[in-house]
Amino acid sequence: MIRIENVSKAYPTRKGWRKVLTDVSMEVRKGEKVGILGLNGSGKSTLIRLIGGAELPSNGTIHRGMKVSWPLAFNGGYQGSLTGLDNLKFVCRLYGADYGQCLPFVEEFSELGPYLDEEVKKYSTGMYARLAFALSMAVDFDCFLIDEILAVGDIRFQHRCLIELFEKRKDRSMIMVSHNEHLIREHADRGAVLVGGRLHHFEKISDAIAFHSEYISRAKTMLL
Repeated sequence: MIRIENVSKAYPTRKGWRKVLTDVSMEVRKGEKVGILGLNGSGKSTLIRLIGGAELPSNGTIHRGMKVSWPLAFNGGYQGSLTGLDNLKFVCRLYGADYGQCLPFVEEFSELGPYLDEEVKKYSTGMYARLAFALSMAVDFDCFLIDEILAVGDIRFQHRCLIELFEKRKDRSMIMVSHNEHLIREHADRGAVLVGGRLHHFEKISDAIAFHSEYISRAKTMLL
């Protein structure tokens, strides 16, 4: 289980500290898929980074009783001066995965061929995204963190990513943050909405989407 208890996060700005998350609490059990909706700037990516351990909370605690992935849209974890294969070796050592078992999958899924032996800093954006997603799928995670992902490569490759994540790993836990209501409706079991740094929970996805849609409508009205 993943347990988030009264987590807050603030960042220093030129005008003082800005609180992005306030007293966020949530539990995710094995196999559960939780979708979190929110507008741009609502704190979705911050929450996902905290759960993944890329950042520490200002207050509160996060208990990880499962092996949690890095955020699938996070591009800051790879060393540009290393080759794709060297980055795979590093990830395997970091997460205790077997390099020999992961290598064939990454070679086949990334479709990078000889470029796996090239430095990552020489990759195009699409090549980098293919490597990053392949590495994410190669490690046997219990829970995947999904942050506005799946715009990886061309349409054919995006379809492969959807199958690999949501069909072949449908037994895994997932925490997905997005402003895309269709993605949350299709893949989440229950939902939540981030508004003003606070997380509102809903057992039914339809209720979370309705709450999110109503909030968007009110926000647009206030701008008129």
